[in-house]
Amino acid sequence: MVLSLVNLCAREVVSDHSSSPYWLSCVPRELYRALLDAAFSHCRPLAVGELVQRWPERKLTIGGSRKSGQCSPNRLCVQALLLAVVRGLTDKSPICASHTRCCLQVLDLSGLQCEDVRVEDSMGGWSLTVALCSMVLQARAAASRAHRRDGERERKRGLEVERERGTIKRDRGSVGCGNSGEGSQGGHRVEEVGKMECRTNERTLPEVESVKGVRRRMEIQRRKTSSEVKSDNSSNNGRLCDQDWDEVVVVHVRADLFINSRSWERVRDALSQLGQLQLHCRYLRVEELSATSIASLLGLLPQQDLLGVDIRYSSLGVSGLAMLLPLLAPFPQLHSLRLHYCNLDLQRTQPGQQGALQDMSKGLGSLKRLKRLCLTALRLPGHLRLLLSSLSQPLEVLELPYLCLTSTDLAYLSCSPHASFLRELDLSENRLDESSLPSLRRLLGQAESSMSQLSLCGCGLSDTLLGALLPSLSCCRALRSLRLALNPLSRTGLLSLAHTAAGIPSLRLLLYPSPLEEYEPGLPALPSSAQLLDWPLLEEPEGRDLTLRLLDEVLNLKGRSRDLLVTSDLLNYSPDLTVDDT
Repeated sequence: MVLSLVNLCAREVVSDHSSSPYWLSCVPRELYRALLDAAFSHCRPLAVGELVQRWPERKLTIGGSRKSGQCSPNRLCVQALLLAVVRGLTDKSPICASHTRCCLQVLDLSGLQCEDVRVEDSMGGWSLTVALCSMVLQARAAASRAHRRDGERERKRGLEVERERGTIKRDRGSVGCGNSGEGSQGGHRVEEVGKMECRTNERTLPEVESVKGVRRRMEIQRRKTSSEVKSDNSSNNGRLCDQDWDEVVVVHVRADLFINSRSWERVRDALSQLGQLQLHCRYLRVEELSATSIASLLGLLPQQDLLGVDIRYSSLGVSGLAMLLPLLAPFPQLHSLRLHYCNLDLQRTQPGQQGALQDMSKGLGSLKRLKRLCLTALRLPGHLRLLLSSLSQPLEVLELPYLCLTSTDLAYLSCSPHASFLRELDLSENRLDESSLPSLRRLLGQAESSMSQLSLCGCGLSDTLLGALLPSLSCCRALRSLRLALNPLSRTGLLSLAHTAAGIPSLRLLLYPSPLEEYEPGLPALPSSAQLLDWPLLEEPEGRDLTLRLLDEVLNLKGRSRDLLVTSDLLNYSPDLTVDDT
């Protein structure tokens, strides 16, 4: 990546923090973005804090899609950014004569988290969520302290004013007593009025009987009244209406939240209490939470911003999921729902199971803008029609791994309204046989102009089954990613797959299975994906070298050696290759 002159200069400026007092006082607002990018790229947390605390624009976006070769922001820089936001809220002193204070109103951190463990010092979704909630609570505490300080300052100022007024009145009274005749008579009247006030105050304030002087009694009465007002206000703090909430918020923070059982309480506190910072969730991911906790969380989130929900490793059951789905209907922008390992095992019949399935179907039907649906390892054989037929619009992304699909399910999917709109389809770990191949070929024919990603890993595709499927695959002219790992293919079947894949001009990634000839002896004739995953490969590299050489010959023959990645590595292939070219 070639850096511009502005970027090169920005890198030099932020490299020396000791010079920041000089350039911060004169840098124009148009250069703040370049300076902040340079501070993030070269890990300068002090410069990040200085710039964010003085941010001259209403919106600041950090995160989102990163350019090729661009690393995720460093953890220290992210923490410095969050701390600077809090300081920008609480700092009321002018920074310099030629610069205004922080103008930030919207902080967008969507997509900032990095889940790649190979990237050092990055901040994952869970850590970022905890840091965001700590920032919200810290800002609320700082605002509360500032409010108390301002109140104490006003109270002292009021006391000084009352003391000055009392001194003036006492001086006027002494001047009046010096007059003769009529003035003396007026002085007696004032004295009588004072005695009457004393008797009144003695009845209402028995605790100040021994206190002499009108000014002292007025001060005690004022303290008592202010303490009563404070107690009333503290009892009403938790009952502010929505209009008051909008008036309190200063900065709206948008982010993707990752919540599990350890961070649940902190997130709940940050979302439920009022303050100057308000969290808006774009994509919500929860793990190991009960259905009731997830329901409480959904009730606290602002409804206009949520785009997707990802629930993982939560023992919801059919009834729990049927209870949660209607709670997602009020979110108007929600278009993605992903359910992973939520314990929806319908292979065992249970009382009330069919009614709960009907409720699930109605709940899915209430999500009017749903485009992505992922049902991983829910084990719902024979129920695909019931679940998908209630959707009001066709799906574009459908992920059904480990779902125990039957030939009936595939027959429905191939004829459903979703077939011709699918861009991504994942049928991994669903056993395919000769009875399901006609439906799968018909499905690929329906989606040949839209399908960009197809995953059939661990589906038991032998040379014969794959050979019957290859003509349909060759017609998918929009296909960019084809994953067929952990299928029992021979080297001959693999070369046939490579010939077909190289003939698809749009294809950028082929994830192929290691051929059976590369495994140690002892495998069954048609091994399962679990056996292929656990069975050791031959230690001699001759077999793998022969496979790679034959694959290279196929790619060179088709002229695809540069733009098509062919790999058998399940862990290290780049999913970025499946993204459309820009």
